[in-house]
Amino acid sequence: MTNVETQQVLASMWEGDFFSQWLGLVVEEHREGYCRLHFVVRQEMLNGIGIAHGGVLFSAADSAFAFAGNSHGKISVALDMSVSFITSVRVGEKIVMEAKEVHLSKRIGFYEIHGTNAQGKVVASFKGTAYRTDKDIL
Repeated sequence: MTNVETQQVLASMWEGDFFSQWLGLVVEEHREGYCRLHFVVRQEMLNGIGIAHGGVLFSAADSAFAFAGNSHGKISVALDMSVSFITSVRVGEKIVMEAKEVHLSKRIGFYEIHGTNAQGKVVASFKGTAYRTDKDIL
């Protein structure tokens, strides 16, 4: 795919991705097999002990994973995703999620996603496997 087509795929996905929009995600870079985005932790994203809810970090990573995995123009869906939370995240922190394609075959894509804070410290690490369908996104 050309870069223009890859950006069209992202635009098409983004238009209907109300959850990612609600999270306040901002896509910084997107190309085939790759997505980097960021968001700022808001008060309503905190859990009962005052740190970012793990589900918020997981959701942001899942979005980066989806944008990277679907960047080739074929509908791809998650088969599995795992996470390791490394350090806590507080309100007001900017978190960057970077998804990189590690392996791609006709049907399977494998991705590593890392979440980092403003100091570049890894706060969470994710792995995801996607199933690639024959259906075009555009």
